[in-house]
Amino acid sequence: MKNLVIVESKTKIKTIEKYLGPHDYEVLATYGHLRDLVPKTGAVDVNDHFHMNYQLIEKNKKHVDAIIAAAKKADNLYLATDPDREGEAIAFHIASVVKEACAGHEPEIVRVRFHGMLPLQVPEGERARQAPGLFRRILLRSYSSVLAC
Repeated sequence: MKNLVIVESKTKIKTIEKYLGPHDYEVLATYGHLRDLVPKTGAVDVNDHFHMNYQLIEKNKKHVDAIIAAAKKADNLYLATDPDREGEAIAFHIASVVKEACAGHEPEIVRVRFHGMLPLQVPEGERARQAPGLFRRILLRSYSSVLAC
């Protein structure tokens, strides 16, 4: 497999596979958030520029393991989560987890945004991809500030 596409919802998998082609792309879902702040003490390190400490959400461990296993075989990882602040945070967490787990064989990680699920919108979203590792920092910051409250 050369291309792995990650979406938030399992309901999008078949539709996106149909548009992109099942032979060139594998599509997996996160089923929501992968990580959350460490509970209570230790969530935010005030001595390290308010660095946030995350842990995997236990109920999503099997989905994270599946994503990591597929990412280890992929050349390209397309993060196609929703284009809102939570989708941006989920994409950021996927990228972080994959980079850590696939050290030595990291796929090229690309953030893509689909603004619809019609046949013309999905391939267009794939072609109009962002530079690898580029996330909308303002959305990540707004999401992080909500978590810290």
